[in-house]
Amino acid sequence: MRYYISDLHFFHGALNEKMDGRGFADTADMNACMISQWNRKVRRNDEVVILGDLSIGKGEETNWVLNQLKGRLYLIEGNHDRFLKDASFRPERFVWIKPYAEMHDNGRKVILSHYPILCYNGQYRANADGTPKTYMLYGHVHDTMDERLVNRFIEETRQTERLLCGSAEPQKIPCHLINCFCMFSDYTPLTLDEWIAVDAKRRAGLLQKEDR
Repeated sequence: MRYYISDLHFFHGALNEKMDGRGFADTADMNACMISQWNRKVRRNDEVVILGDLSIGKGEETNWVLNQLKGRLYLIEGNHDRFLKDASFRPERFVWIKPYAEMHDNGRKVILSHYPILCYNGQYRANADGTPKTYMLYGHVHDTMDERLVNRFIEETRQTERLLCGSAEPQKIPCHLINCFCMFSDYTPLTLDEWIAVDAKRRAGLLQKEDR
């Protein structure tokens, strides 16, 4: 099984208290909860792709967290992952560490980046029934104004028609970006299908708010 998650920010007390307002008593409580949530879902041979900003801790602190997390780990580099330059950090816990990657997941391509890519590779590819063949998974923006701007782009793009390759009539432009922010999944890594469902439910809620 393969899972995805982003922006856990282990050891980031200020983010818990201010930007995200996560509500944990302190950094230790936040770290313990996220480790517990992870290990309740992930098994030893499962794969987990972390879409950046795993930890703001130093090398040894981050090693301590990684030694407790189950699964085979992959890391997309985030702007806060400064532990990567710490000599005490042990990179062998990861299968690979990259700034960007493309993988396949049950017949679908996933574009993996810490930052949202608005026009991503494979965006227009779909099966005969219209099911997307490609999804763009990102993090970085948490649940901030930047995420709301990305949401506006997604909705406007999905409502815009153009003549696509192979079509006789204009079609709505596909746009399947999913923010894998850990708070959207209660700090639990999710499969691609689970993220698709979470994202659809969240977007439906956003549209209901706009209609009020």
